[in-house]
Amino acid sequence: MDDVKNAAPESGGRRFRAARIFSVPDAVKFLDTLELTRLAEAFAAWTSRAGRPDVAVSRNRVQLIYLLLRHTGARLGEVLAINDRTDINLDNLSVQLGGSEGGLGREVQIPAELGDALAAVFDDPAYASMRGILFRLDQGHVRRKFYERAEECGFTKELVNPSTIRRSRAVELLRDDVPLPVVQRILGHSTADLTAAFLHLPEEQRRKVERQVLTRETRRTSARNAFFGRVARVQRGDIQSIVTVESLGGHAVSSIITNESLKNLGVVEGSFVTAEIKAPWVVLEVGADLPRVTAGNRFQGEVELIRLGELTSEVIVALSDATRLCAVITSQSARELALAEGQKVWAMFTAFAVVLHVE
Repeated sequence: MDDVKNAAPESGGRRFRAARIFSVPDAVKFLDTLELTRLAEAFAAWTSRAGRPDVAVSRNRVQLIYLLLRHTGARLGEVLAINDRTDINLDNLSVQLGGSEGGLGREVQIPAELGDALAAVFDDPAYASMRGILFRLDQGHVRRKFYERAEECGFTKELVNPSTIRRSRAVELLRDDVPLPVVQRILGHSTADLTAAFLHLPEEQRRKVERQVLTRETRRTSARNAFFGRVARVQRGDIQSIVTVESLGGHAVSSIITNESLKNLGVVEGSFVTAEIKAPWVVLEVGADLPRVTAGNRFQGEVELIRLGELTSEVIVALSDATRLCAVITSQSARELALAEGQKVWAMFTAFAVVLHVE
């Protein structure tokens, strides 16, 4: 884990890989890829030990539920609600999930091996009477069988809880450098912030972060741009300090505040804050190369929208993680830059322009 936490930042030191932001603390429980595979092998061995055909069918249904959880990161209720006739598409190896427990309806890809296992079941006459309700098993029964397999593998019950398997899949994806918005969609979260909070924190802290996210989304402020994240570093000076915030979307934002403000806000490494920047303080520059400017915060994105006014214009820039920055510049500057939707630009602002908020 230390190698992941200390990974070098990408271009210009302003963009961080997902694995660096979502390093998993020791207190957070999850299974790594090898452990997930061991558990799958335990289910396969358990199914093969069935003495009667009807028992083998029953055990295989539980095994398929585990494999769906393991490869989709779904909630247990979502998997149990799958209609195997309509929600599984073996042609494109996907399963339709969501909606039953408040999640977002979504299509999630599955591996070919799982597709083959499902195809074998769909073609087997022994399962004909169960089609459409193949996964409609009692949650308590499923959990008990999970715990039994956990004991065989030497795992605690906590490690094979369906929510832990869901978290384990998300950690696995992020370690494979799958972008946060993609993991967000797979999990069915409404925002990337909730995905990050779900992955990174124990339950008590997760609820606190979710409350902070909701407060941030409903707070009225004149600042158009906000990055919510964890304080990664505090460099104290004699009068002012530099605070570096690693956003949940994978960006590093620097702010310079007085030491008195640092104390009053209670900002320390590891705490969560919102870094806000007013739109007029955001400067734009066209081009693919990293600009050589004094502004410490530099983010590359694409122009998503331009609203031209008589004197000033508003430009929305979409960053790589779907974060959007708004810049208000003079209309003359917009014309001189020849801005167009889809154009690559750099959005920049100084550390002095960043205001920190603590909920």
